[in-house]
Amino acid sequence: MLLVIDVGNTNTVLGMYDDTRLVRHWRLTTDKSRTVDEYAILIGQLFHLADIRFADIRDVVISCVVPPVLNTFENLCRSYFQKKPYIVGPGIKTGMPILYDNPREVGADRIVNAVAAYEKYRRALIIVDFGTATTFDFISAKGEYLGGAIAPGVAISAEALFERASKLPRVELARPPQIIAKNTVNSMQAGIFFGYVGLVEGIVARMKQESGENPLVVATGGLAPLISSATQVIEEVEPLLTLDGLLIIYGRNKTAVDSSSPR
Repeated sequence: MLLVIDVGNTNTVLGMYDDTRLVRHWRLTTDKSRTVDEYAILIGQLFHLADIRFADIRDVVISCVVPPVLNTFENLCRSYFQKKPYIVGPGIKTGMPILYDNPREVGADRIVNAVAAYEKYRRALIIVDFGTATTFDFISAKGEYLGGAIAPGVAISAEALFERASKLPRVELARPPQIIAKNTVNSMQAGIFFGYVGLVEGIVARMKQESGENPLVVATGGLAPLISSATQVIEEVEPLLTLDGLLIIYGRNKTAVDSSSPR
């Protein structure tokens, strides 16, 4: 089986593939203070519940935007899985030209999402990822990563509002019953929720205008279903886009390694 690991600033998502079929996936809190052994115990318990053994893992591929945690997961793979992981970054084959001023600046998760979405849809795309940050990535009809925009994530904005406004409470990220709210909680939810709907619609419209293309808009990330429910701008929701991208990138690099090995 192939273990794919997407390490984000807030959550780490793991997926287990049997060939191209996603068997199980799990979501953990990303914790910079966890040791290799602590992650091994936690992941081992999840595997045990799914009747999966460490010995079942034939390869590992990792996407990580938290450098201190990357080293932890590399050591985890070597110590507990006896595998050297494939890591999305400089030197790995993605099959996608990165037309950024400095390609090394592009987050691994953004590249992985782009690869997965283009492989599936084969057309110009805008990918909106609702993570710790909300990212917008534009992929050309020829499959080139052209760039994008980064905005504060929904949760970050909501938390900042709570922390900086003394009389405002912490609220659930949910769609309120109406935009002209009748109480403080709903008023905050209206501002946060519909504010982000407006953010998405505004940035997508400007990207379409600037590019002169009519891209398909694909959303991913934990809050994608919630935000997409209030706008027609988002045309497709792909909750596991990053995991699929890691599978594709693994396949491209595994094939390259196998073809270069002496027979």
